[in-house]
Amino acid sequence: MLATTHQGITLTIFRGLCLLCACILAGLTEGRIATAESVVEVPMLAAIQSNNRGVFELLLLRGDHQPTPTPIALQWLGGNIRPGEANLGSMALAFEYAVAHTPSVDHTGTVKVIGIAYAATGTEGPSAGGVMTVGFAALLKGEQIRRGIAMTGTINKDGTIGWVGGIPDKIRAAAREGCRTILIPEGQRDDPRWNLTRLAWELNVDVKEVRTVGEAYHLMTGGTLD
Repeated sequence: MLATTHQGITLTIFRGLCLLCACILAGLTEGRIATAESVVEVPMLAAIQSNNRGVFELLLLRGDHQPTPTPIALQWLGGNIRPGEANLGSMALAFEYAVAHTPSVDHTGTVKVIGIAYAATGTEGPSAGGVMTVGFAALLKGEQIRRGIAMTGTINKDGTIGWVGGIPDKIRAAAREGCRTILIPEGQRDDPRWNLTRLAWELNVDVKEVRTVGEAYHLMTGGTLD
């Protein structure tokens, strides 16, 4: 996933924005009393053209668990992330896969999504598809993504995690935000374009390969997909 950014803001302000947006999501009931609502934070990683430090973004997912609409609907609320066509397509595929692989869940109501970054960003590319799938599935199942873990990789229709670019930059962004475990697509750790073993040692992080979204889901939540 490639992002374009403007001047950054402090980590304190960023976390404050995340808290504020979580409160906004919790309060968006459209005139109805919220019952059993849930919110999941999804960490996303992007590479940028201006430097090699990468960008750390958050998607806040909120499920209202209302009896309507049915089937369940997905709604993008905006925020300061401007997704491109490929990114929105990846989000739709991630949502579709998560719904299909949580058959024990009542799929009704609306899932609302808001994007948060240090500063306004334009995000393009499908490389956050895998982690978005994990996030949607966790929301539907009533589980949470663990702190300190991030992921990059596309989602394919068969549930495998596809290759992406800019992995070193994304690892730097994740490490900067305190993530100690970063998941990447299977087969990319030894890519000749970079030396992830050295980078992981320098940043004191654990870089793990994952083949499927099921593997990623277990590592990121401790749960399993149906």
